Amino acid sequence: MKPVLDILEQRISDVLRKISGVENCPAIVRPAADARFGDYQVNGIMAAAKQLKMNPRQLAEKVVAELNISDICQTPEIAGPGFINLRLNSEFLGKGLLEIHRDGKLGVENAANPQRVVVDYSGPNIAKQMHVGHLRSTIIGDCISRMLECLGHTVIRQNHIGDWGTQFGMLLRHMKDNSEIVVKDNKTVAIHSDLLTNAEKFYRDAKNRFDTDSDFANESREWVVKLQSGDEEAVGKWKMIRDITLSHCQNLYNRLHINLNRKDVRGESFYKDMLAGVVADLRKKNLAIESEGAVCVFPEGFKGKDGEPLPFIIQKSDGAYLYATTDLAAIRFRLQELHANRVIYVTDARQTLHFKMLFAVAKMAGWADESIKLEHITFGTMLGADGKPFKTRTGGTVKLAELLDEAVERARAVVEEKNPDLPEEQKQEIAQAVGIGAVKYADYSNNRDSDYVFSFDKMLAMDGNTAPYMQYAYARIRSIERKAEQNGLDIQKELTGICEISLTDPAEQALAKQLVQYGQAILNAAADCRPNYLTGYLYELSQAFSRFYNACPVLQSEGQTRTTRLLLCDVTARTIRHGMAELLGIEVPEQM
Repeated sequence: MKPVLDILEQRISDVLRKISGVENCPAIVRPAADARFGDYQVNGIMAAAKQLKMNPRQLAEKVVAELNISDICQTPEIAGPGFINLRLNSEFLGKGLLEIHRDGKLGVENAANPQRVVVDYSGPNIAKQMHVGHLRSTIIGDCISRMLECLGHTVIRQNHIGDWGTQFGMLLRHMKDNSEIVVKDNKTVAIHSDLLTNAEKFYRDAKNRFDTDSDFANESREWVVKLQSGDEEAVGKWKMIRDITLSHCQNLYNRLHINLNRKDVRGESFYKDMLAGVVADLRKKNLAIESEGAVCVFPEGFKGKDGEPLPFIIQKSDGAYLYATTDLAAIRFRLQELHANRVIYVTDARQTLHFKMLFAVAKMAGWADESIKLEHITFGTMLGADGKPFKTRTGGTVKLAELLDEAVERARAVVEEKNPDLPEEQKQEIAQAVGIGAVKYADYSNNRDSDYVFSFDKMLAMDGNTAPYMQYAYARIRSIERKAEQNGLDIQKELTGICEISLTDPAEQALAKQLVQYGQAILNAAADCRPNYLTGYLYELSQAFSRFYNACPVLQSEGQTRTTRLLLCDVTARTIRHGMAELLGIEVPEQM
């Protein structure tokens, strides 16, 4: 189903071109800010009138006289100096609702020009537990990927983990002194108990030894050389550390319903053999030059506080490569080997300058032409009640696993209070869905560019724009359907083959208007990579359903009225479920 806004935009723009004779004369149709004045407003008349040196109201009158949108809207109304207000008619809404009911995609239309999109998100570090700082990149990147796939794009997920570098020398050296030799499957295996149970402690102890013991530090540097030269023992231990960490990460991805797995992992180690080639390529193109012993690229337009050109350093004076070199290798690989049309990086706003310079160098090198879209999707910081970055009571970093455990525990208390008679297993399932869903939804519902205050009380509230409110709205609709079936009504049979519905009540019409706009909501959210557009739509949909539910008896009605209302309930439930489960990765229990 083509979005209503696109249909209106095209038809009104065609009329404007016909009247004006000017090719570039867009109608600029937007959703109305105030529903009392209609559903959509045409804002392009003023600009067109100025271009044509006409009175805008007179131009609006000419447009309305020529316009034929009676199959979609009621009679257009001219407002103010030249705005045109449009209100969808009930016949169009009825047809749209039937189309959504039948097509299986809830009115979501595939992109006209599907792309290959690389989305780089999550990016944890090896030998460290994931903490709250990884939450936003992980879930925002996942939602962006899901929305793009829903629109028909090919999405290539890339988990750019920190799994290479000098820090592995100290980890490998520390492992040597803290290993247990065990026999597993008739093979001798060296394991480290701390690493298996507490990766963070293992890393911290190794770092402490590196900082305080010069012999340990020197031997750690020798292990770096071993690892980089492919020494069998060093590589074997490195793989062990990597695999243990990734297993911990995968457990969290599964709990969060994140679509990332081992095949999506392409960390820093993957690009290590490409780094020399990147530097050589940039030197050959006379883009990389030596500056104070280091190899740098100076992309145009970037200057430091002193006004001097800002260097993008790709090789240090001692020959070592940097984070920037790895990112250049990654972007070249994604464009040349993965054949991406669009590359999206989801990281916090503090890395804005780095990515601007990275993209500039990629374009200078000729890897990305004008047809390639490179984007840095930024986000703010999760704050505590004190307005400072979210920490434990002792000032430490909050582990993501512990945060999710507490969310589920608090949700379980809410379930016990609201529905104590449910079976224990069902209570736990609901607590998992509500607790983890609440954490994710609270993040999604905020503008990603903004910092936000983390509050369990707010995110677990049963009213307002929260996951529990959305989950309860879905469960309430399913309870209507269960009650209907208990009364002997076969809903699917009643809705199968339906070819006509009648939307007579204003609350029915208002709900139908929300439902036919779902595809547009996904387009808007995906275009700007903003999950809050989607949560905003779902919240408005749930509110429209609540008003409909209070004004329009469903099971007590009869004939075509009952069928229409059952259809509205069914499509609303399917839309909420799709938006929550398929796009946001949040479970929606059948019962709350």
